[in-house]
Amino acid sequence: MEKSLKPHEIGVMFWADGDPVRTVEQLTSLGVRCGQMGIPGDLDLKCAPEWSRALAAASFRVYTVFAAFDGESYADIPAVQSTVGFTPRATREEREKRMRAVIDFAAQIGAPGVATHVGFVPDNVRDPDFIAVREMVRRIADEAGHRNLTFALETGQETAEVLLEFIHDVNRDNVGINFDPANMILYGTGDPIEALGLVGEHVLSVHCKDGDAPAGENALGEEKPLGQGSVGMERFLAALRHAGYSGPLFIEREARDPEQRLRDIRAGLELLRRLSV
Repeated sequence: MEKSLKPHEIGVMFWADGDPVRTVEQLTSLGVRCGQMGIPGDLDLKCAPEWSRALAAASFRVYTVFAAFDGESYADIPAVQSTVGFTPRATREEREKRMRAVIDFAAQIGAPGVATHVGFVPDNVRDPDFIAVREMVRRIADEAGHRNLTFALETGQETAEVLLEFIHDVNRDNVGINFDPANMILYGTGDPIEALGLVGEHVLSVHCKDGDAPAGENALGEEKPLGQGSVGMERFLAALRHAGYSGPLFIEREARDPEQRLRDIRAGLELLRRLSV
């Protein structure tokens, strides 16, 4: 499989919920050769050899394997707080086990990193949930490190200041950030350009996603096609360059209609190619 990628090479975030060969064919038809793979919580991870063969045959590189978990809901802020990532106490043990299985999957397909939403991290470093999540992230990072993988925490559910403090407290060389500028807008946790200036040295990978701010209390903002939200892609790309980031740019679009999603991704690819010239 071709391993080398150009600086700021454009790729796509996709989900491993279909036939590997057909999925990879669809991705390469977009004119991309790299991506981030989302793993649904109910996916049987024994499919790793099938994915490995399909990716190798197309010389397509998966840069990051993202773990989602059964029972997560992004309906609104309270739903995210109570169901997403490592914060909910009742599901920590099973999700740590699942995360270890995802690490094994990533190693089997040759991906160099894994990532997930860890959930809302408490502001107080003495909070028992902060400590428990920190220790869980350390164990998962150590497992990933044993497989020569990085572990990225997705932005959005906490401010850049809290995320930076958490990463410093975790204190693992292979832990960093998957920076998603739209998430910070969707969750109302700060200006993504300012945030990037604070956490830029820890960015391992990037989502190019767009969206608008929440309309009311406890609501999430609305994701938009790339270039149609509040992020400002030209401004974001300039900030990435200023931060010294030279890795891939992965378009993420979660439209419910698969055909609309593909149309939006194609338009996003055109936008990024134009802005990257």
